[in-house]
Amino acid sequence: MVKNGNEEGKNKGFSLLLPILLVFFVLAAVVFSVSSKLTREMSASAIQNLSESLDLLRCTIETILNKEAEFQQLVAQEIAELRDPEEYIRSYQRNQTMVKMSLIRVGKTEGVSSTGEVFTEEELNFAAGGMVNGLHVSQSYLNYMGAWAYTIKCPVEKDGQVLGSLYIEYIYDSLDDALPEGFYNGNALLYIMDAESERMVLKPKGMGERNAGHLNLEDFYRANEIWEQDIRGEVSSCLETGSNIMFYHDIQGKDSLNFMWSVNGGTIFLVGYVPVEAIQQEGKTVNQNILIVVAVMLIAFFVCCALFFVNLRQQNKIRKEQEAEREMHSQQLAEALQAAQAASNSKTTFLSNMSHDIRTPMNAVLGFTTLLARDADNPEKVRDYTKKIMASGQHLLSLINDILDVSKIESGKVVLNLNKFTLSDLVVSVDAIVRPMAQAKNQNFHVEVMGIRHEYLMGDMMRINQILLNLLSNAVKYTQEGGDIWFRIIGLKQRSNQYEHIRIEVEDNGYGMTEEYLKTIFDAFTRAENSTTNKVQGTGLGMAITKNIVELMGGTIEVFSEVDQGSLFRVDLEFRMPEEQIDRQFWRESGIKQILAVDDDVNTCEGIRSLMKETGIRVDIVSDGEEALSLFEEQNSEQEEYHLIILDYVLKNSLQTARQLREAVDDTVPILLLTDVVTDEMEELSCMENMGILQKPFFVSSLKEKILELKEEQKEEKRSMEEADMLVGLHFLAAEDNEINAEILAEILEMEGATCEIVENGQLAVKRFQDSEAGEFDAILMDVQMPVMNGYEASRAIRALEREDANLVPIIAMTANAFAEDEKEALEAGMDVHVAKPIDMELLKKAIKQCVQKNA
Repeated sequence: MVKNGNEEGKNKGFSLLLPILLVFFVLAAVVFSVSSKLTREMSASAIQNLSESLDLLRCTIETILNKEAEFQQLVAQEIAELRDPEEYIRSYQRNQTMVKMSLIRVGKTEGVSSTGEVFTEEELNFAAGGMVNGLHVSQSYLNYMGAWAYTIKCPVEKDGQVLGSLYIEYIYDSLDDALPEGFYNGNALLYIMDAESERMVLKPKGMGERNAGHLNLEDFYRANEIWEQDIRGEVSSCLETGSNIMFYHDIQGKDSLNFMWSVNGGTIFLVGYVPVEAIQQEGKTVNQNILIVVAVMLIAFFVCCALFFVNLRQQNKIRKEQEAEREMHSQQLAEALQAAQAASNSKTTFLSNMSHDIRTPMNAVLGFTTLLARDADNPEKVRDYTKKIMASGQHLLSLINDILDVSKIESGKVVLNLNKFTLSDLVVSVDAIVRPMAQAKNQNFHVEVMGIRHEYLMGDMMRINQILLNLLSNAVKYTQEGGDIWFRIIGLKQRSNQYEHIRIEVEDNGYGMTEEYLKTIFDAFTRAENSTTNKVQGTGLGMAITKNIVELMGGTIEVFSEVDQGSLFRVDLEFRMPEEQIDRQFWRESGIKQILAVDDDVNTCEGIRSLMKETGIRVDIVSDGEEALSLFEEQNSEQEEYHLIILDYVLKNSLQTARQLREAVDDTVPILLLTDVVTDEMEELSCMENMGILQKPFFVSSLKEKILELKEEQKEEKRSMEEADMLVGLHFLAAEDNEINAEILAEILEMEGATCEIVENGQLAVKRFQDSEAGEFDAILMDVQMPVMNGYEASRAIRALEREDANLVPIIAMTANAFAEDEKEALEAGMDVHVAKPIDMELLKKAIKQCVQKNA
């Protein structure tokens, strides 16, 4: 019975083989019939490819010209800022591209050159050279080295005013490296020709002897026997209009396709030819490849036939194995069902556990609430704590929403809310939550920002916050006491001018993870299991949520870890930059044009320079304090100055350097200490004139806030000084029946530089004011409870006097009656201000400022 089954299988195999063989031969016939047609189409395609190749060469040359023009414009901008541009020109050293640089100032016909001679524009013809990126290009010429060259002319402008013209000479040989070595495997010929002079200015390498400088278009005609007048006429028209042309002509006994291709609007041309057989060579190669493919298919067919019969013998064995596989599959389904039930149970257990994702922001809310109660009298800290509590509360709310909506987590249906945010706000909000957690375990929390070019971005800050807090809170919890945690934001190379490419790294030297757990770390409800990590409670949902959000943002997340060595999480994201202009008005109003950064960390300095680039502020960098002090002496001697100094705290002798700089630099120049940890000594130093502390990492927005803060402090100090001197020179009339109180009042006023005349009651006060000259008293200090005539009656009497200043002189009530009705009665009696006893000098100053200066 088994034998009959095998014979039946063989007969079935032969019956299948015949149709397969027939189909194969039909396919081969079709392939051969198509190959001839393909040859013709490849020839036409080759001509099209030649046009595209010439367009590519044209674009390459025009791109080089544009880059040269753009670079020259940058050089012109730099020269415009120099005090002695001629010295810059003379010191220029030529390179392989730019062999000479010259400058002619406005209103002059001669100028200086990097080669030392006097430079004029007379020998240059800019009328025939065309334009590149808005700059004039001269006609090609032989320079003093005997090489074909051209000159680009660029205006030197500053603040809209033209200072002169910058001329840079470029040689055509510099284009050689950008052009291909050989053309159509060396079978073609290619020149670069100047359109005006019809001279061949360059023959690229791999194209024969490099004597193109001795050839012109007429030589090309004569060498290739192009005598037809109609062809020459078309070529002349091509040169006049700057258009492209192709024509067939025999070149040295070979049928060739000649071309003249316009570059830079027809100022130069690509001239040459390609033999037709070289163009058709690609079609021949395709046919050969088709034959090879057919041969390979034949071989593959016979191999398949052999394998078919071998496979036929194994079918019976496979049938038996299939039965076993079905049974195994049923078992796997049962195991999958059990796993699904276990996952469902895990979710139920998860909802009853306190998630570490919830405790993280809740810890910040409770901690800052405690601090808020402690520092309730400090408005600045209250605002700071409130802001951080709000950020933590919003994060907590987002976690609760994600936890309750399990289906949303599983399907990844999370909607991003894109808004403008700053990296500084992001770092501050994260640091406010994570740093207290790290400090509670005596851990060192390091924040590093490097390579960032734009800090204002578009994205979902709440979701980014969620990613960072998930990663950092895990780092804190799964790192031993005294360990280190690094939070880095790194700017990567931009893939688009509209997007900032950022890498976020969270690294620790904690417990680490096994290789097996790394395979499932991003699965929901999974946690590493060992004796150490089991002490840390968590749901296992944080990493799954993090991965979903990262992928929703179009980013990637990676993890690297070793047991007892630590872990590194790496997230790459791209954020669109807001379409807004950089606010340079603030820096102009603040008078800041130059900044000095003192730091031996190159990354930090370059980060400052990169972030300040778009503000238009120049940032100079020195590596130590001695160099900074020396630089300031040089700058002062050159009548230049820095308007802001940023000094890194971790620099050697930084505090001493800060004091020395404060003594050496004008008090109006702010000095900021850049640090991530504020010490008591730094707090003491920041109390000096126009000095402050700037928290790391550096951001432009943080710098703006600190500058505004320093300005406000100066205004408050100025106001305090004004208030301190406001009583100097004033003369008061005081009505006070108590001798001790009168003596105290006189002494206090004398300490403030004021004088007073004291009378014992209200009646005497009225009489003394009535007898005084106009303006003799700046104000009247009136006690209320006095014999003969009290303060209320005296005030009414003074206001009733027929004197011009009777209603103008300020009357300030000074009384122990401090209730609201007492103050109301004083005002109704004609008094201006009510000051309660005992006398508070600050309140008295405010009262005097309120009424005395008003009438001044």
